[in-house]
Amino acid sequence: MTTLFIADLHLSAERPDITACFLRFMAEETHHIDALYVLGDLFEMWIGDDEDSPFLQQVKQAFKTLTDTGTPCYFIHGNRDFLIGKRFSRETGIILLPEHTVVDLYGTPTLILHGDTLCIGDPAYQRYRKKVHNPIIQWLFARLPLSYRIKVGDKIRSNSGKNNKTKSQSIMDVTQEEVVRVMRDENVTQMIHGHTHRPDIHDLDIDGIPAQRIVLGDWYDHGSVLVYNAEGYQLETRNFNTPSSD
Repeated sequence: MTTLFIADLHLSAERPDITACFLRFMAEETHHIDALYVLGDLFEMWIGDDEDSPFLQQVKQAFKTLTDTGTPCYFIHGNRDFLIGKRFSRETGIILLPEHTVVDLYGTPTLILHGDTLCIGDPAYQRYRKKVHNPIIQWLFARLPLSYRIKVGDKIRSNSGKNNKTKSQSIMDVTQEEVVRVMRDENVTQMIHGHTHRPDIHDLDIDGIPAQRIVLGDWYDHGSVLVYNAEGYQLETRNFNTPSSD
């Protein structure tokens, strides 16, 4: 059996090619798997569980079809969809996990997370993250009219794109010392995360013990999937036009 990991799809109605690839992946590749993990930024922007466009209904149904078979699907919030809540969970069958979660992958304790908490070289983003994760601010935002929240979400998305263009790649990447600190604190030698859009497998040394950090890819130009089973794991891509893998 196999466990699949995906992250940073940034699904939106404006990118039907990504949505089509995702729906094909769900329909063709999630049969007879142990579990599916979505490590954040499933959506380009999430402004509340009460939004229910035809596009979102398609995505929700894909998850519901999977979880109705008894296959577990787990979700960790990203920096774009941290407002996904209990209603979305009920409608899809997805299980919401804490932002840092340790899972047993065929005998290997593994820390899974979105990855933005590791980017401590960007203090401005970390201040913003702390603010928007404040439960009071989220409670107030959820009670604004949907149309207003959509405008706010579009503004945040636009500002994020502008800000990222002015930041160096090193600032937006994880801080190695923070990676080691978190793995040491969680007592693991394997980590899986997304967020940075830099798929790779990094070898580490934690107090003389070999360790690995597996980074998931984004879905901007092609799909990206981590296929993990008892024999090993591999980062694979999926073509937007036809099913394929590397």
